Order: sequence, then C-alpha cells, then structure tokens
Amino acid sequence: MKAMSRAEILRSAEENNVKYVRLQFTDMLGTVKNVEIPISNLNKALANDVMFDGSSVLGFVRIDEADMYLYPDLSTWLILEWESIGTGKVARLICDVYTAERKPFEGDPRFIMKRNLEEMRKTGFEIFNIGVEPEFFLFKIDEKHHPTLEFSDRGGYFDMAPIDGSEDVRRDIVLELEKMGFDMEVSHHEVAFGQHEINFHFDNALEACDNIQTFKIVVKNVARRHGYHATFMPKPIQGINGSGMHTNCSLSDGKGNNLFYDPTTENQLSQTALHFIAGVMKHAQAFTMITNPTVNSYKRLVPGYEAPSYISWSDLNRSTMIRIPASKGSATRIEVRSVDPSSNPYLAMSVLLASGLDGIRHQMTALNPVRKNLFKMSDKERTRLGIRNLPETLYEAIAYFSGSDLMKQTIGDDLYSKLIEAKQHEWDEYKVIVTAWELEKYLPII
Repeated sequence: MKAMSRAEILRSAEENNVKYVRLQFTDMLGTVKNVEIPISNLNKALANDVMFDGSSVLGFVRIDEADMYLYPDLSTWLILEWESIGTGKVARLICDVYTAERKPFEGDPRFIMKRNLEEMRKTGFEIFNIGVEPEFFLFKIDEKHHPTLEFSDRGGYFDMAPIDGSEDVRRDIVLELEKMGFDMEVSHHEVAFGQHEINFHFDNALEACDNIQTFKIVVKNVARRHGYHATFMPKPIQGINGSGMHTNCSLSDGKGNNLFYDPTTENQLSQTALHFIAGVMKHAQAFTMITNPTVNSYKRLVPGYEAPSYISWSDLNRSTMIRIPASKGSATRIEVRSVDPSSNPYLAMSVLLASGLDGIRHQMTALNPVRKNLFKMSDKERTRLGIRNLPETLYEAIAYFSGSDLMKQTIGDDLYSKLIEAKQHEWDEYKVIVTAWELEKYLPII
C-alpha cells in the first residue's frame, strides 16, 4: 500500500467525511480486534497515544501489566466504503502493539512477522512474496440470524448462475475489495455446495497478511448483507471437500528478481527454491499446529478430498503437500497446499518462511518429486520413498510443535508457550465430548 504521512491521512479523513476510525490489531489465534475512536481522536492515534487493556486480549499480557499502546501503520489507512454510516464514513488503520514502556510487544503476531522478515533480510533476501487462495462456505441464516448448515447454493466447481446461486455475493465481495484497492485475480465457485474461492494478487508477506485479515472481514460482512453466514472453518460438513488457503511463496532480491527461478534447470527451479522446499518439508510436522490450528483442521487433512495428508512435493501432482505451478520466470513459486484459512496469517507465513530459510541455510536436499497419486500408494510404498504423514490430530500437532526449537525461535518464547497452552486446552475440551457418531455407533449395541 501507498505510504502516507500524517498530514495526508488527516486530509483524506476530512475530504471523505470520516467520522470513526477502527484501530485494528490481531490476537494470537488470528482474530481481528479493534479500538474504535471518533475522528476527533485521530491526531492522538497518529501520535501513538491511544492505549487499550492488553489483559483482555487472548495471548497478550497479565492484568497487572495491562496498559498497551497501539501504533498505527500509516500505510494501512483505508476508508471502509461498505461500512459507511448515515453521518459519514468509517476508516481503519492496522496497528502494531507496544508495551507501556513503548517497546514492541513480542507477543504481537504482526511484530513476529516483521521480526522474521528482518531475519530473512540478514540472510541476503529482500522480499518474501505471498499469494493466497482462501476458500470459504456460505450458509443460510435462520430467522434468529444464527447460521445454519443449509448451503447457499447447489453449485460445483466453476459453475455459473442459476446453478451457482451465490455468484452475486461473490461479485459484491470482489467489487468491495476493488474499491479498497485490492488487485483481484479470479473468483469462482469451488467443488462443494456453497463453497467459494476468491484470489487476490501476491504481495510482500506483511501486506499479504494484512490483506488476508481485511479480506475475511469483508467476506463476512458482505455475506451477512445478503443474508448468508460466511465461514472459514476448514471442514464444516462431513463427507465433502473442506476449505484450504493454498499459499504461494517465493523469495526476491532487492531488484525484484525471483530467486526461485533458474531457466537452466530441468524444472526451472533454482537451488534456492529446492533448499526452501526441503526446509518446509523437514519442519512441516512441527509447523502444522500453526498452519492448521484447530481440532476441525484435521478433519480436512484426510485422503479423498483434494487436501494433502503426506509431506511431499511435485511439479504437477495435486496430491502432494507442495506443488510447483506451471508459471515460470517472475511467477515461479511453490504452492503449500496444507495451510487452512483458520490460521493466523502472520504466524503461518512466519513459520513457512523460517522453515524455508532453515532449508537454505543448511542446504537441505528435498526428496525427489512425487508424480504418482499418493492416495493410491500403500503405507509401505510411501515409507519406502521416505514420505512422512502430516499430523492427523491437533494433539499430534501440538506434540511436534512443542518439540521444535525452530518453532520456538520463530514464534518467540512467550507466545510459543501461550499457544501450546491454548491448543492443549482446546484439545482437552474436545476429547471429552461424546459425539453423535459414538452414540449412533455404540448405544444400540453395547
């Protein structure tokens, strides 16, 4: 986004009749939070003088150290056209969180992303490019405005109206995003009933993460305007495809040259790209708790529904965890297919970057690309090829994450421990639930 000065923001607010400003930040689980201020306090916000109670935010600080500051990133000034009120407009600024001592808060996910990008620059790379493909479902809302499990439509992959009964919702989402300056690529109906995908142009990692958070807010609000509930839950319905957030990654130098591209090799991938792939594969079991952070995430990572289950890569094969899209040259990239949209994007992109850089740093060698359908291989055949499984449950993912020094270093000691505690609590809650499946399976016969 365009860098702006304080004077330009104040002028923009006046010219566009802005009455309220949302000062947004993200908690450790990826939920967008905000402090809303009247326009009369914008000068105070731009001077980094707006405080909030950090003890009330999951993963932040204790009650005896609650005062925290919001430091707006001036390049994120955005007028929320879809949120206009009768008396004027609403704008937003994405903020970094600082302690009462005016130091960056090390548990702020956005700060963690920035810190990992700085580590990347120390190794000689300048830009971590990210392009995501977030999927979501639209469900109907009942008379009490609660979400149901009734699909918004009965369309399938790339269907059009009238079969795709939600294309007007998708189109309105795209139009709102374009008004806000998003560079949109494609939107279409996905495989499952009521499932959709909207892709926007790749960007540097920090801006890409900011855009993902904004995208989710717009999708949910526009869907509600049409009488639907939008969810980024990875697997809301059993027996159909779940929602992923395929993540396309590449590294560039200071001149913008794509360092994953090498026209002299057979697959046009550089050694840098191959080492990056190897690092991502090595640490995949450890970072899955971040890229797939909920109990429900592991209902998606099962064979048969286009989601990966095995740690592997290929230039074409869509059953692998990492795929190399056909576009080459400046568009050369790797696509990590395991990530899902329930993840905190700042943390998810941080662990992908750190894993890839670890592969480059230690010149790791990836397994050979797998061109056979992994789901049709036997366990014995996959083992013979050295192919490991992704974690099958959140419990298993917690164990891998807890044992990883790289994850602790990437996330930082404080948030690393808080995430493990939160996820363990989530698993403990889940494991005592008696499900409908168990009652149907066992009650009549035991």
